[in-house]
Amino acid sequence: MGGGGGDGGSRDLLRLLLEGAFAGGAAGVVVETALYPIDTIKTRLQAAQGGSKIQWKGLYAGLGGNIVGVLPASAVFVGVYEPAKRKLLEMFPENLSAIAHLTAGAIGGAASSLIRVPTEVVKQRMQMSEFKTAPDAVRLIVAKEGIKGLYAGYGSFLLRDLPFDAIQFCIYEQLRIGYRVAAKRDLKDAENAIIGAFAGAITGALTTPLDVMKTRLMIQGQANQYRGFIDCAQTIMREEGAGAFFKGVEPRVLWIGIGGSIFFGVLEKTKSILAERDSRRNAKFKL
Repeated sequence: MGGGGGDGGSRDLLRLLLEGAFAGGAAGVVVETALYPIDTIKTRLQAAQGGSKIQWKGLYAGLGGNIVGVLPASAVFVGVYEPAKRKLLEMFPENLSAIAHLTAGAIGGAASSLIRVPTEVVKQRMQMSEFKTAPDAVRLIVAKEGIKGLYAGYGSFLLRDLPFDAIQFCIYEQLRIGYRVAAKRDLKDAENAIIGAFAGAITGALTTPLDVMKTRLMIQGQANQYRGFIDCAQTIMREEGAGAFFKGVEPRVLWIGIGGSIFFGVLEKTKSILAERDSRRNAKFKL
């Protein structure tokens, strides 16, 4: 490939990254704002030990600070996922496209985790009414626990989110491919949303045990009830039984199912708007 082709390919990847970042950021903010109360209920259910009751007040606690983190995290995820997917699909044969989608999802998740983990720690501890504002939460966590306090449960987050991102995006992309082949046309907005809901709900249910452990590790603060991921799993099993690993599964499946519908619906719509804008611009330059 000549220098010009290489430059064109680099420009295409950069455009994919920027457009993916814009679309991902928009989708992430819409989902968080619409579904935050369900996420709060899920967190409180998972944190409740034994027969303790959950609070129903302050279901939007921490939303503002969470959006400040979700916007760049979602932008980084999709911004990395789209060009990674493009490159991997070029490397793998068509019958192995699922591996490309799985890998791209995991790469996107790893890249965005550096923003997502501190955001999640602050959000969940505010949902538990530990802090009143996000700046206070960040300041006090760092003062008491150091920077590592903002990355509490990082390993468990990766163990939950890398498989989650990989599986969800793989299911979504593969279903879209199959549907498009069967229907012999591009998908409509509502069809993208329905497939996104299905992919989200299935993945949410499968990864609930990992989510429970991630929640427990993130909210323990200085208590250090659990020494790590394995100790957390063993303690929950010993003290609460296997059923505790599926605490909050109903709101989680509801939240991620609806969230998948909104996220992928907004994502595909934003991508199509950006693609139309690019095609109009290119047509204008050709005139």
